[in-house]
Amino acid sequence: MKTPLTRRTRLITAVLAALASLTPLGSVQAAVFKDAQLESLHEAGKFVDLELQAQTRLKANPADAEARAALVLGLSLADPSDAKRLEAGAQQAKLCTEQHPNVAVCHLAAAQNLGLQMLNMGMGMGKAMRSVGSLKELWIRALELEPTSFTARVQLAKLYVTVPGIMGGSTSKAKELEAAVRSSQPETARIIRVHIAAEAKKWAEMETELLALKPSKDAAMQEEVRDATMQLALNFFKDAKDLAKAKSLYELLQRDQPSQAAGFYGAARLQAALGQPVEAIRLFERARALAGADDYPIDHRLGDTLLAKGDKAQAKAVYERFVANKRAKPAHVEEVRKSLAKLG
Repeated sequence: MKTPLTRRTRLITAVLAALASLTPLGSVQAAVFKDAQLESLHEAGKFVDLELQAQTRLKANPADAEARAALVLGLSLADPSDAKRLEAGAQQAKLCTEQHPNVAVCHLAAAQNLGLQMLNMGMGMGKAMRSVGSLKELWIRALELEPTSFTARVQLAKLYVTVPGIMGGSTSKAKELEAAVRSSQPETARIIRVHIAAEAKKWAEMETELLALKPSKDAAMQEEVRDATMQLALNFFKDAKDLAKAKSLYELLQRDQPSQAAGFYGAARLQAALGQPVEAIRLFERARALAGADDYPIDHRLGDTLLAKGDKAQAKAVYERFVANKRAKPAHVEEVRKSLAKLG
């Protein structure tokens, strides 16, 4: 019989897993910002510049809702590991939603900030439950204000399917969100079905829906496809269930999203597992130079591959570079520190 502490721990773990599955705001099918300059900076991931532009606009017009939301995102996304910046972003998010309760982008930005706080700042069970409720309400309000919003609809659906029922999860509500746009936004509906199938571990169904998606230039859709493809490929990669399918999915990402690190990182791990360190190292190095590289523990796995190849000096240098990376996840850093200790 599980103790209450164990149940609480599992719930917190489930919440964090759910939040990790939620993607940052990208360029939505109805763009995040109506202002072209703000949208351009946001879509390009230039969050420091976005913050500076927002501050300039707010000095000229403190009632500029888009500038306020841009400031929230700039503060929150430039360095999500910086607690002070996240707190400053939260203050701006509060101002944005209070001053502009009927502007969708304020609720979108506030949801992004809250999700990052929950992932990066840590919290107890009570606060986690309250925060999940607040996060859900922000996405609901954003969708009410902007029913065509790809981001609000998809993120709300993902929240519904990934958090436990006791914390507001509901697969049936996710299905309602999908059904509502099946005719008007068929690709949005399809990516929601991908996530529903993934959560149910219906891998064949997930694969069918994922591969049926049309190639898109939309950054938000690309991110959803990228994350889902990596999840499905990892399922095939684990325990060598189906390495051919994993390889095919990684190659698909390399073809459709060649500027992104994901497909090359996945392929590198696959080559390392197949005992092909030279090719793995080439792919890891390629991934390091591409967008999204910080989302993956590339130097951790590159160091492991170099070590397996017998290149201890280079492995040590790569490990040290990984430990120095502020964005490296603590669990990976701990593993790398252990490997460094063994190298002396």
